[in-house]
Amino acid sequence: QVQLVESGGGLVQPGGSLTLSCAASGRIFAAMGWYRQAPGKQRELVASISGGDTTNYGDSVKGRFSVSRDTAKNTMSLLMNNLIPEDTAVYYCYAEWVTRYWGQGTQVTVAS
Repeated sequence: QVQLVESGGGLVQPGGSLTLSCAASGRIFAAMGWYRQAPGKQRELVASISGGDTTNYGDSVKGRFSVSRDTAKNTMSLLMNNLIPEDTAVYYCYAEWVTRYWGQGTQVTVAS
């Protein structure tokens, strides 16, 4: 049974930092990553990381966010720095092996 569980969301002030975590179970995945969706907007790629630890970032988060994974623990983290109100969204963890699996999402709110 594949399961992805996100944690670490919450309220943070502009300029602050937050770390999201995704714990995967059921198997080891070839690639993992994060998408986000703000109210009234389409879901957008935040970051991805391959089985070989190659990373890719959405243009709006480059230089501020960093994705990493621990294959031994089957976990992935997203370190978010210099957060701005436009980063407010529900963040979804995903993992791929033949198909793409999704977590339930965690809310991140950036506000003063």
